[in-house]
Amino acid sequence: MTTVIVTGATGLVGSRLLPRLVDAGFHCRALLRRDTELPAGVSGVRGDLADPDSLREAVEGVDAVIHLAAVFRTDDEDAIWRANRDGTRHLIHAVTAHAPQARVVMASTSNVYDADAPRPGREDDAVHPTAAYPASKLAAEALLRDSELTWAILRLPFVYGDGDGHLQAIPTLAERHGLHPAHTYSVAHHRDVAVAFRLALTGAMDHRIVNITDDAPVTVYEMAMYAGRPIEGSAQPLTNPWAGRMDGSLARELGFKPTVPTIHAAAREGIL
Repeated sequence: MTTVIVTGATGLVGSRLLPRLVDAGFHCRALLRRDTELPAGVSGVRGDLADPDSLREAVEGVDAVIHLAAVFRTDDEDAIWRANRDGTRHLIHAVTAHAPQARVVMASTSNVYDADAPRPGREDDAVHPTAAYPASKLAAEALLRDSELTWAILRLPFVYGDGDGHLQAIPTLAERHGLHPAHTYSVAHHRDVAVAFRLALTGAMDHRIVNITDDAPVTVYEMAMYAGRPIEGSAQPLTNPWAGRMDGSLARELGFKPTVPTIHAAAREGIL
């Protein structure tokens, strides 16, 4: 049985990924800073990405690492860099020293792409992060790419589903940040985030950066509608139609096929 340790296991993505990994037959560990209730079949291991010495026990004997831990919902940019760049560095050093055979699959973000690009972002495009979170994730990507480990980096879009509250926050975010109702985002359901990580654990994405997205982008207007708090439309032109969009062609070439092809399918299935 493949043993996988997951960082960020109690977060929005990790808490929904873990039970799906268990159901798929993986033996799962969760890196925890404090005692936390975990899904059945998951063992907790104490450790902190800020404390390199605490990571040895966590990674010894694992076959793979899924690195989800990240900080982004804060105005403390130093905290973002410490967690996302420095924490990744500590994890890489621990795996290199104590589990060098392990495959490391790291979650990154679509926000690294240029918001003024002339098309959806592709993995080989120049990147242009404009905030600490995507910049720190890009730095973490570079650390992993430069390591001697077997790695894969999955750039995730707007992730939703399983009642996680992310979609429900869209009307507030639209108002706070002045999002155009016609602005579109690449999205993926938690179920397909799990599909992508399981595929990466097979080696299909080794030494690649891969965009993960479903089959159709969705507008802010539609997301607000599905969140149950409709917003006003607009006849004003959209100035940056490609911002927030990713090209998912490479993932499809490598064998990824979303089981929830669109947010409309998720609504019909009742899994928003």
